[in-house]
Amino acid sequence: MEHFVQFEDVSKYYQTGSVRIAAADHLNFYVDKGEFCIIVGPSGAGKTTLLNILGGMDTCDEGHVWLDGQDVSHFSEKELTTYRRYDVGFVFQFYNLVQNLTALENVELASEICRDPLDPAATLESVGLGERLNNFPAQLSGGEQQRVSIARALAKNPKLLLCDEPTGALDYKTGKQVLALLQRTCRETGRTVIVITHNTALTAMADRIIQVKSGQILSNKVNEHPVPVEQIEW
Repeated sequence: MEHFVQFEDVSKYYQTGSVRIAAADHLNFYVDKGEFCIIVGPSGAGKTTLLNILGGMDTCDEGHVWLDGQDVSHFSEKELTTYRRYDVGFVFQFYNLVQNLTALENVELASEICRDPLDPAATLESVGLGERLNNFPAQLSGGEQQRVSIARALAKNPKLLLCDEPTGALDYKTGKQVLALLQRTCRETGRTVIVITHNTALTAMADRIIQVKSGQILSNKVNEHPVPVEQIEW
């Protein structure tokens, strides 16, 4: 069976003076379509490097990266730009919203560069912001701004949603609400969602758990009984 996401012997090296550091060291793992996957590991484990390679923001030095049957690792710069634009939605720790645009305009911005975008207003409504379309980022709470950034990523109608510590700038309660939204999005749309975190407690909500340490994959496990994030305490 062909996996939706697959890393085959992927390595990424950085040179510091005469020392060569492997940020990704012969990574092998896969994620299947429609899974809610959590990649967990301590700071500096190589999680963000892995995400950047999968998202086409960085390239690997060795190996192959596959998404939906495409070998992303051998794309040209132009092909990578197209890939980032159409196939991948990004959600970061910081919301990166355009401050002088409303919530709706921020989401419209993303939908305008895509082949088959979702309706921006309907997407904001789906993340619980139907009443806030005309608010500017400064008029929104941190949790609401992160919802706008999720709506912006979803409006592109991407094949894959990549989330790098999406609750890192949020308080406990708001963080849980955002994670519940991401889990619900995965369940309701069948979209593949990958979340990076250092919080091991969150792995209980995942369909698949990938553990990373020192640039290597420690384990890639299926969780037969994922639980709603509301039931998780940390």
